[in-house]
Amino acid sequence: MKKMTYEEALNKLGEIVKTLEEGSLPLDKSMELFEEGTKLSAFCEKCLNEAEQKIKEVGNNE
Repeated sequence: MKKMTYEEALNKLGEIVKTLEEGSLPLDKSMELFEEGTKLSAFCEKCLNEAEQKIKEVGNNE
């Protein structure tokens, strides 16, 4: 996966979900997109966890 921002990953994940919900893809392509979506979801979760940690650190410094 190329280096991307949280927002880019979230947008791409939304596109993947929309495509999968249409249900018109062959199984192999659906599985490929599902795998990519899983990776993007994990990346977004990691970004949010890191942001939450930074907020906690800033709050503790005050």
